[in-house]
Amino acid sequence: MPCNTELPSSPEELSSQDSARWKELLNDSTKWHSIPLLNHTPLHKLRDQGLVRFRGMVQDMMDPEIYLERYEVKSADGSTRLQPGKYRDCLRLGKDEQLDYQAESNVHGERRTLFVVSVPGLNNWAKEHEKLCNPQSEKLTSQQTVVGNGIKRALDEQEDMEVDKADESSGISSLKKQCVDVEPKAETTASSSAVLGTDYLLNSPLPDRPSMACMIKVYEDFDKYTLNSLMDFVGFLSVDPALDASTLDVEAMKDVESLSELQAQNPSPFLIPRLHAFGVKSLCHANPLLDQSLQQPAVPELGLTQQSLETIHKDLRMLLKLCLFEDELAAEYLLCHLISTVYSRSEMQSIGKFALNICNLPKECLHQYTTKLYEVLELLLPASHYLPMTLDTMNTAAFAPKKDYETNKLVSGLLQLAPHTHLLLDETRMQQGKLEANGVHAIQHLANLINNQQLKCDFQYYQIDYNVDIPVLVLSEGRSMLPSDFVLPINADGKAVELYEESLKAALHYLQPARLQQFRNYLTMSRITQFSVSDEHTEMIQQHFVDMRKANVKSNADDLHGLLVLLRLLGIARGNGALDKETWHLATEFESKRRQRLQALPKSSVPMRN
Repeated sequence: MPCNTELPSSPEELSSQDSARWKELLNDSTKWHSIPLLNHTPLHKLRDQGLVRFRGMVQDMMDPEIYLERYEVKSADGSTRLQPGKYRDCLRLGKDEQLDYQAESNVHGERRTLFVVSVPGLNNWAKEHEKLCNPQSEKLTSQQTVVGNGIKRALDEQEDMEVDKADESSGISSLKKQCVDVEPKAETTASSSAVLGTDYLLNSPLPDRPSMACMIKVYEDFDKYTLNSLMDFVGFLSVDPALDASTLDVEAMKDVESLSELQAQNPSPFLIPRLHAFGVKSLCHANPLLDQSLQQPAVPELGLTQQSLETIHKDLRMLLKLCLFEDELAAEYLLCHLISTVYSRSEMQSIGKFALNICNLPKECLHQYTTKLYEVLELLLPASHYLPMTLDTMNTAAFAPKKDYETNKLVSGLLQLAPHTHLLLDETRMQQGKLEANGVHAIQHLANLINNQQLKCDFQYYQIDYNVDIPVLVLSEGRSMLPSDFVLPINADGKAVELYEESLKAALHYLQPARLQQFRNYLTMSRITQFSVSDEHTEMIQQHFVDMRKANVKSNADDLHGLLVLLRLLGIARGNGALDKETWHLATEFESKRRQRLQALPKSSVPMRN
């Protein structure tokens, strides 16, 4: 592991000096990169109270917590000392020392606990890159605490600190056992999961793709944390076995109002470790290839010229065309979908969303085509999820988060995803049958997500809408039952339909490592690119809309908004930062072709919107 001599080695060192200096050091991406990534480092290779990182999505935000920021400790001989309590779960007491509860020098502080899960739906290539760039601890010195099931904790930095006590202000109170340096029993590490279930405690939005969980304690700027946001935290690892509330004596807890809540809020640290954060970064995307803190020193920065952008755009469009039965128009719209993002919000609209319904898929290909197309897309995108809309899934799965008041946890749902996690809804999997109440609610949640880019969280007596940014692609045979911003019937080439399996195999073969990296970076960079429209072009667009209304062409404000979004994405895809007339003509031409296709569909297949 790289040497971190300039970074704090303990909570006490950080508390005793100017924390701003330490945070300034973390602005150096090489320093940030040198810290072990908890997402991909086994706990037995890390030391308790050692410096670690954790990257993930804020899944839940717990109630404020009052703790002892500084407290007075009294020795048996009557002498006293002040002990900092920040960035720790347990009080630091030496042999024969006691906490003086009445000391005037005691200072209380406030902190918040965030329940953070590794990015839901993070694709394998992104995980592998994170692992590759994670500094591994090759040599564990005798001073490094080794933690884990059946492994002894090493001695702490100070030999006289033989006994710790759980911070009685942290919520576990006097019910918590003393933290002592002993070997944890095997059953201790699994006890929480035995009580409430591992899946429930980990609370992964995608149960079939479980995330790692970490409880992050933050000490400032509480308002900047929002549900579902992507964050990268640096702080001190806390994995003392005594933090597991399920090890408590149940008989001594008769006066506790909610045993389930206590155990849910304080699970085994070997299942869900704690991290006391002093460094935090907001992540605008989940692509590890473009994250400086994950770059290896030998990796050069990415530099794309206009010429290289044009080449990448042409090659990627050709790839998508190959995957879409040689339909060039469909390739253009799918590429726009892949780089779309909500870049602005008003009271009535989420501006920039590009929910796309590709319909009229050839019947002879439905059995395998959708999953094979997704195999290509997941190689291009950092995070995505394929959701077959079977009756069983719709009727039984939890789609939206719901508050469990017994445990005081926000239980996750399938749609609680990080920004820019692409959701592919496979409506071709829908069978004949009845949508039950849960299925109807699932459709409503999906429609709300598509129309408003919001997710309703159920708090039993009321619901709260949280803003999200989840691009939705719906694949369907006929019209989709779901709304969309753009509905595009596939115009499949007959020969391409016959050879679709070979075409998709050829697409996978075409995606060699160097080309894949280009495509992945291109898609991410395009999504975060700024785009402007001059006053002159704004007037041109308005006049076009007026002319359409005069010609009795059916159009409304939603159509104008859709055209503006398409304009922006077509320009960005071609490496342009501002609207030009060429892009304008392309957008109007594409929309004209798309509408002609919709009109040519049989009436029973014409979608209800757009």
